[in-house]
Amino acid sequence: MKAFHFSKYDPQAEGKTKFEQLLDIFMQLLTYTNGDVSEAMSWMNQLDKEYEMTDDEYGMGDFIDELKEKGYINENQVSGEIKITSKTEQGIRKRSLEEIFGKLKKTRNGEHNTFKPGQGDEQNPETRPFQFGDSVEQIDFTTSILNAQINHGIDSFSMQEDDLAIRETDFKAQTSTVLMIDISHSMILYGEDRITPAKKVAMALSELITTKYPKDTLDIVVFGNDAWPVEIKDLPYLQVGPYHTNTVAGLELAMDILRRRKNPNKQIFMITDGKPTCLKIGKRYYKNSFGLDRKITTRCLSLATQCKKLKIPITTFMIATDPYLQRFVQEFTETNSGKAFFASLDRLGAFIFRDFESGKRKTVY
Repeated sequence: MKAFHFSKYDPQAEGKTKFEQLLDIFMQLLTYTNGDVSEAMSWMNQLDKEYEMTDDEYGMGDFIDELKEKGYINENQVSGEIKITSKTEQGIRKRSLEEIFGKLKKTRNGEHNTFKPGQGDEQNPETRPFQFGDSVEQIDFTTSILNAQINHGIDSFSMQEDDLAIRETDFKAQTSTVLMIDISHSMILYGEDRITPAKKVAMALSELITTKYPKDTLDIVVFGNDAWPVEIKDLPYLQVGPYHTNTVAGLELAMDILRRRKNPNKQIFMITDGKPTCLKIGKRYYKNSFGLDRKITTRCLSLATQCKKLKIPITTFMIATDPYLQRFVQEFTETNSGKAFFASLDRLGAFIFRDFESGKRKTVY
């Protein structure tokens, strides 16, 4: 006779361990604290006090020890300073990728492939008859031998040109991308945290490009009063400075980087609140934070036109809801024939996708 044993349901039995649950929260907090482990752990202790995330069996001290054992944090034995490791940096990027793009449906514009047959990276499952000009490397000998057996029989085996089958490979386009990130003071102005969503989108994009398209090149540029390059590993530590928004400097640096890339396919991703307020003329900074200054915006639109002529599309990730800023981004995008994503701060999983080349507008989840 069969016997069944019923026990109290334990959601952790088939789900995440206590460490994994706390790690998710810790990773999120590191994004808000710009990679500051001490501040993140201070928040963890406060959350634990309020929501009882740990218990007598597994405490916050156990969590810290396990972070060290598994290589998520390192402690300086002399100074006592604790820092996150490259493993944690990549983990934050992966979580950002899952958060930002995990719920997005695949769209035609997001495949990143060209469907031109030829000598490419991935084999096409279908074959076709041999044609003049096809190379020997393209011949599918298994299918060709099978065709010869069918056409001429096994006893008197021979292979003719009509028996040859060609297996094509799909050509996958390689792209050089520059990712621009706005770190001006306006990204935290009026108590609205725009830099954290911007960093999450930046980390998601960088992880997507480096993991799914490893043959691509990715350069990252931050811009405030000036613009300068940073590395992917620096993304969790990005902080807003007492800067204005010199979008022109960012675009000029991005274009300069792409000019040096031999890849024919080039693009710019720009994450900003959409308000350029600064322009460098010689050694002097021309600044205007009140509204949109025509002298500055005209220069931005001029660079958008130059990028279009150089066949460099600009995709703008807009982290702001101000109507007049969105109108400028729309004008900027139309000038470049690029694309724009308008992302609300509380709902990063959904973007209003505006494709100015096709004239279609849709919400992507």
